[in-house]
Amino acid sequence: MKNTNIYTESEKILITKIRSLPPDKVSEIIDFVDFLSQRQQQQSLTNSITQLSEAAFEKIWDNPEDDDYDYL
Repeated sequence: MKNTNIYTESEKILITKIRSLPPDKVSEIIDFVDFLSQRQQQQSLTNSITQLSEAAFEKIWDNPEDDDYDYL
């Protein structure tokens, strides 16, 4: 379970810092947060696709004929 007090304190610090910046820098922060969010979504999608493909390729990867390749 996350300690919400630490997260809330982090939010307060971040908001205070953002408020001290000029508007053009706040716009950059918004762009950066959007970038981080998109990157996280892409990573999540990649992980999901990887998990789905493991089941499909399991028969190909785990067979006695290819055991010699496991040691390369």
